[in-house]
Amino acid sequence: MSDRVEQGTGTAEAADGPELVRALRAAVRGEVLGDAASRALVTMDASNYRRVPLAVVAPRDADDVAAALAVCRERGVPVVPRGGGTSIAGQATGTGVVLDFTRHMTAVESVDPATRTAVVRPGAVLDDLCRAAGAHGLTFGPDPSTHSRCTLGGMIGNNSCGSHSVAWGTTADNVLALEVLTYGGERVRLTPGGDGVPERLRAGVRALVRGELARLRTGFPEVPRRISGYALDALLPENGEDWARAFTGSEGTLGVVTAATVRLVERPGARVLAVLGYGDESAAAEAAAALLPYGPLTVEGMAGDLVPEAERTMLPRGGAWLFVEAGGADAAEARAHAERLCRAAAGTAAGHVLVADPAGQRALWRVREDASGTATRMPDGSEAWPGWEDCAVPPARLGAYLRDFRALLAEHGLRGVPYGHFGDGCIHVRIDFDLVSEAGIARFRRFSTDLADLVAAHGGSLSGEHGDGQARAELLPRMYGPETVELFGRFKDLWDPAGGLNPGMLVRPHRLDENLRFAPLPREPLPVVFGYGDDGGDFSAAVRRCVGVAKCRNPADSPGVMCPSYRVTGEEMHSTRGRARLLHEMLAGEVVTGGWRSEEVREALDLCLACKGCRRDCPVGVDMATYKAEFLHHHYAGRRRPAAHYSMGSLPRWLRAVSATRTAPLLNFLARTPLASLGKRLGGIAPEREIPPLPRAPFLRLWRRHRRTSPGGGGRRVVLWPDTFTNHLSPEAGTAAVRVLEAAGLEVVPPPGAGRVCCGLTWVSTGRLDGARRVLRRTLDRLEPVLEAGLPVVVLEPPCAAALRTDVPELLPDDPRARRLAAAVRTFAQALEEYAPDWTPPRVGRPVAGQTHCHQHAVLGDAAERRLMERAGLTGALSDGCCGLAGNFGFEKGHFEVSAACAEEKLLPSVRAAAPGTVLLADGYSCRTQLAQLGGYRARHLAEVLAQALERQERPERQE
Repeated sequence: MSDRVEQGTGTAEAADGPELVRALRAAVRGEVLGDAASRALVTMDASNYRRVPLAVVAPRDADDVAAALAVCRERGVPVVPRGGGTSIAGQATGTGVVLDFTRHMTAVESVDPATRTAVVRPGAVLDDLCRAAGAHGLTFGPDPSTHSRCTLGGMIGNNSCGSHSVAWGTTADNVLALEVLTYGGERVRLTPGGDGVPERLRAGVRALVRGELARLRTGFPEVPRRISGYALDALLPENGEDWARAFTGSEGTLGVVTAATVRLVERPGARVLAVLGYGDESAAAEAAAALLPYGPLTVEGMAGDLVPEAERTMLPRGGAWLFVEAGGADAAEARAHAERLCRAAAGTAAGHVLVADPAGQRALWRVREDASGTATRMPDGSEAWPGWEDCAVPPARLGAYLRDFRALLAEHGLRGVPYGHFGDGCIHVRIDFDLVSEAGIARFRRFSTDLADLVAAHGGSLSGEHGDGQARAELLPRMYGPETVELFGRFKDLWDPAGGLNPGMLVRPHRLDENLRFAPLPREPLPVVFGYGDDGGDFSAAVRRCVGVAKCRNPADSPGVMCPSYRVTGEEMHSTRGRARLLHEMLAGEVVTGGWRSEEVREALDLCLACKGCRRDCPVGVDMATYKAEFLHHHYAGRRRPAAHYSMGSLPRWLRAVSATRTAPLLNFLARTPLASLGKRLGGIAPEREIPPLPRAPFLRLWRRHRRTSPGGGGRRVVLWPDTFTNHLSPEAGTAAVRVLEAAGLEVVPPPGAGRVCCGLTWVSTGRLDGARRVLRRTLDRLEPVLEAGLPVVVLEPPCAAALRTDVPELLPDDPRARRLAAAVRTFAQALEEYAPDWTPPRVGRPVAGQTHCHQHAVLGDAAERRLMERAGLTGALSDGCCGLAGNFGFEKGHFEVSAACAEEKLLPSVRAAAPGTVLLADGYSCRTQLAQLGGYRARHLAEVLAQALERQERPERQE
């Protein structure tokens, strides 16, 4: 068509942007964003593709959507609707205007338990709908692994499914009515029969269907997960002419959803998870179809490569497993149902376990939900990518298909680990494509065409859940034949004659090997400071770890730490994914053009707390704290830094000077005078913050006195690390640790040059990496006798332990002493458990509240601490999350509000809710300081609590 919108394939023409943004702002009440950062944040979804938009619009309602479409229509600008941005085929990216529904159009408008229906806006998150429905014992059946952040609009666009589709079907099976706006401005209500469809469109589509009845009745494969193409067969008379079903899965190419009425299902009263073990995934796949007659809620398959060792203890023996969930009205009925399933599988399964405990079930389902991220790294650390993430075949053919699939991988010299919805014949897999070199991209194309033929030969669908997008739409003729694909084009043109909605997807698609997101990245590794050993020393590869599954966009009440600033602000740029996207675009240099000097990236990283939560909670181990330090190092190279980088970045140096001059009393006095405000202003410290008081004597001075009068434990020698915070700010934690370690029979000694060793934490957190390396080299020089003797190094302060464990070997990758030091590091509880295993801690017998330090969660783990607390009779659990102070972050000017909000997310509410007599625990100095300054609470290190209990045990007459 002569008036068709051009299918832009690369960066949008920047010259069009400002005028378009002005016109949109004049017409739309919601936000209209045309700046580089906002555009950079939506260049990618969770696919291999990248397209740069001109602007991002966050409409407030359907009228805003109509206004935005009118502006774009007048100018011939394409429009792409976007939800959570977790699409895996590229359909949530575009070169014109991206409609972001996650800001305003997020409401669950109503839930009607009588009719078991709900009305939602397109930006409503699935978990929010399920919570609202759950109040009535109902739920929405489809539940993709991204349920905590995917939107109903995105699910409708992709016809999402999830693990429960064997029981409750796909999104298309659960959509009753849709309110839609076309690119031409028509308002359409889609229901069976088409009464709400404008006559022009209804007549045209009915004529198309009547003219192709035979093809529509015979040309679509019979497979539960047929997501590919348009569901034109839903418009057949015998199928009720279901317009909502035909629209679902159209990937934003036909119209823009503004509201949806969806079907709800009854939620089982109880569930039991049966885990069945098999030799490999083909054996598991062959067994899956035989379980369907027994009415399971799920039949999910996973190979051993994707199950961490820690979780395997809960599983039966095998190299692959089926996770089969059974439901019932109560626990007994659910268990009986699960046992029937296990009996049915007895002839094929090597063994089984039943998991009735909800916490155990959640742990195993988290492994499955994280697989889309963990599968992006092969066992040897090499990268793997989507592209053939979710093709599906009839369940009875899945075993045979997987054998052929494995053979095809081998033929092309590729690797991948299949997993997914075995009960529906749908396989997820990430494959180690080389999507950078010309040869690798050519192999990607050859494999894709061969695999499309293989899927079609097995009677399958190229997409079984996530849509065709750009990844597979080019290959639809191999599945449907050219005549049916031509029908898809005619259907699209009836809806969207101008071709303005999501051009390049589904119909007249882009090639599957163009618009690849890696194309603009540097071909050679950049000179960087950290080693990035797990990424081949390549900062670009480290940034590429983020594949966009967006677990970092989980809501505030989610378990884990990641990502505290996003949980507070709700802004994509403050999520781990958002920051990774901006770093990607910084490296690409097309939208974010400042390189290491980029202000867009600096602004996004400014609210990164460097909590390292993403290092553990992100399924692919993105470590934004390290990337931030790297960026700050280059950003401020040769330039004046913020004052806080000098005042707090050099904190160990200042505190040593105070100790040497014994001026702590004077400084404490000055901190209570008006001069404190001047000092905070000069030091870049938040005016809302109090300056923490300095002790009269540092820990090392107190320890030296102790060593002159105490013979020590006399047992295994351990080195106690005198970190800056323990030594100069919290000596009571250090003296308590010495007391407990010696009581356990250990000989506690300081490292050589104790007052001069440092982990470099404050230099790293402020990006002063040259200084950090100098400090660390001096430290390693002083520690050589300790390393030669193979002594364990006990570190009380979690972030310092984490720095020694991870930052030191990354900053000094060529120094073998760095790796030896990292291996020697132990936390307080780990040292007691490993070197004094027969010691019985004193009985405290009290409940606890507080928080596990975020660095401990991310790097060190807290299993030893939990076991030690249990042995000491400290009951209850510490909360996860981040206290919000995070070292220097919460003290820096401009961060106080976010810092306090982070504390209010989990830490402060858990402490307020604690019963009288509860012990407040916080091993991190930052956590203790945050509790004191924001709530007036005195928390203690675990060593302090145990030392006090020892004193009571030895002097029972003394009261606490």
